[in-house]
Amino acid sequence: MTSESTEDADLSITATEAAKSLSFASIDSIYRYPVKGLTPERLEVVELEAGKYFPGDRLYAIENGPSGFIPEAPAFQPKIKFLMLMRNERLAALDARFEDATAELVIRHEGAEVVRGKLDTPEGREAIEAFFQRYSRYELRGAPRVLAAPQDFRFVDTTEGYISLINLASCRALGEIIGQPVDPLRFRGNLYLDGMEPWEEFDLVGHTIEVGNQVRLKVTQRIFRCAATNVDPETAKRDLDVPGTLMRTFGHTDCGIFAEIEQGGLIADGDSVRITV
Repeated sequence: MTSESTEDADLSITATEAAKSLSFASIDSIYRYPVKGLTPERLEVVELEAGKYFPGDRLYAIENGPSGFIPEAPAFQPKIKFLMLMRNERLAALDARFEDATAELVIRHEGAEVVRGKLDTPEGREAIEAFFQRYSRYELRGAPRVLAAPQDFRFVDTTEGYISLINLASCRALGEIIGQPVDPLRFRGNLYLDGMEPWEEFDLVGHTIEVGNQVRLKVTQRIFRCAATNVDPETAKRDLDVPGTLMRTFGHTDCGIFAEIEQGGLIADGDSVRITV
């Protein structure tokens, strides 16, 4: 085969591969939420693993009185059994940072550190629990307790919540309906996508999408939204009616989609998102 014919063959293969997938968006930002209800943490790159949850996401939860959670036999629990933004908006006023290497959680409030504790030690958990006993004292149904997710379990809101994706165009469109910008972090997603049409993400349910060079995600369902989205993540004020606006405008309260990780790999800000055609 001549070099010219080889080049033609390479071009033909490239064209064929391009025809098989269509880029429709890119990753604008990546977030995880180490402690349920507390501060989002932005990531530049993350490695996903097939069949697993989003790395470092919802590893811990603050139990609001006895929840019935049994670490030896973990089972999904409704979010109302934990401190969470839907009912405890003051959580948004806290600045929490979790360090993977040391399992240490540091919480700041109004610019000052208020508590720190290693969540893998009894003493560290007790320090965090004592803080929430004071900070959330009027919202507690019992003693707060730090719960750690056992292996292959996470404190997600639904049994299908492996990884969540938010369409930034839908957030902007919702803001236009409401009459003021809607911070996308109200939706506490893992991957924020740009380059799509508003609400286009709903059309992806049932499809497999490709992210970056290796990752494949199976989109499973739309995400039902609750009153947690009414809380401004910057001011901790309950200042909008997001589920009500969605219901009045569209007849549903959905925003964003859930997906399962079919094939793992590294993804990063700016990676393209494609669909097989």
